[in-house]
Amino acid sequence: MTTPIMTEAELHAAVQRELPGVRADLERLVCIPGIAFEGFDHTQVERSAEAVAQLLRDCGLEVDIVRAGGQPAVIGRKAAPAGAPTVMLYAHHDVQPVGDRTLWESDPFEPVEREGRLYGRGAADDKAGIMAHIAALRAFGDRLPVGVVLFIEGEEEYGSDSLERLLAEHRDTLESDVIVIADSTNWDVGVPALTTSLRGIVNCFVEVRTLEHAVHSGMFGGPVPDALTTLVRLLATLHDDAGNVAVQGLTGREGATVDYPEDRFRAEASLVEGVGLLGIGKITDRLWTKPALAVLGIDAPATAEAPNALVPAAKAKVSVRLAPGDDPKKAYAALRDHLHRYAPWGAQVQVTLEHDGAPCVIEASGPMFDAARSAFRTAWEGTDPVDIGVGGSIPFIATFQEMFPEAAILVTGVEDPHARAHGPNESLHLGEFARVCLAEALLLAKVAEAGSRRDP
Repeated sequence: MTTPIMTEAELHAAVQRELPGVRADLERLVCIPGIAFEGFDHTQVERSAEAVAQLLRDCGLEVDIVRAGGQPAVIGRKAAPAGAPTVMLYAHHDVQPVGDRTLWESDPFEPVEREGRLYGRGAADDKAGIMAHIAALRAFGDRLPVGVVLFIEGEEEYGSDSLERLLAEHRDTLESDVIVIADSTNWDVGVPALTTSLRGIVNCFVEVRTLEHAVHSGMFGGPVPDALTTLVRLLATLHDDAGNVAVQGLTGREGATVDYPEDRFRAEASLVEGVGLLGIGKITDRLWTKPALAVLGIDAPATAEAPNALVPAAKAKVSVRLAPGDDPKKAYAALRDHLHRYAPWGAQVQVTLEHDGAPCVIEASGPMFDAARSAFRTAWEGTDPVDIGVGGSIPFIATFQEMFPEAAILVTGVEDPHARAHGPNESLHLGEFARVCLAEALLLAKVAEAGSRRDP
């Protein structure tokens, strides 16, 4: 006899019961500095993978730690009841480097609560995503109404270089009717969201050389261009006077369905007083459906150590966020051609690709998306979810779309505009986290119901 699906009231009570333990396990995960970037201690990534694997084993899942030439991912699985759909639950256990620790108000790997938020690296991105999945599994216990495959990646922040190989090697295990990707954001505190588009990315290095070696700035300054001035002048050509990206060949469009009030946007972006916004058009178009370009870093002498000498070579890291519909290879070629074309004073310019990733658009319609919206509406006490784009990039979603074309892909998340993911003082809104946990449990129940209605 089939066990009845738990009611909304039962799930609400079960999630509330599990939340203290879920939070305690989240804090334990945050304490592990699992950074997949080169130069960091990768034994901590191994430690993080094992901690996640144990959490999944404790939920009764069959678990493997897997690799495909990169950092360890964790796959946990539990078969579906007869006739029920299978749901893949994705998150990642690796985190960004912390950057300048003096900018953190507390140790990034010692989680601490302040004013209803839990602070720590990975508290929001994406260890809370892992624990939202765990919370839903714990709430159901032995009454899970769907099959689940948890895929917890170990190098998402470092570019997911081995992800496609992992998906290919474990495709049969990962095959699912629904994929829930818990690595995005909500529209605001108190307003849930489904992410329906994300920009792609092209990161590259541009190096400018004007001299074979440094020379005396007094003896040769004037006629001789130094590389740093030359690089700055070149980088200035990447935007027009209004701040629009000026690289020919990058695509973009308008048409975002919601707008971002400028006062709210300025506050959430932490703009200092008097700084204007770049570009023209709706803020959401500029964030979601148009390209953006930023200089992320420059290699040049530090000011405290700079001699009175003309710099012979200077290097910058340039990042382009691509509008949905653009192609990363074409976009990189356009950027490379621009940088060569506008090289000042005949300077030598070398452009090197670091990595790229495709943008994506999700057609968020059908019974599984209806189930998600209903779950969000209940968890947020009647607040309708918003369909949003995201200016950031999760390139592997396009890979999931290609490899699992029949699956409904639901992109959700635990973040909010104040989470400061990737920056100092990253944090998780604990009240929103509780709603996310409840929403995921409700979603699994509603997916089971929607799946049973589709059966003949």
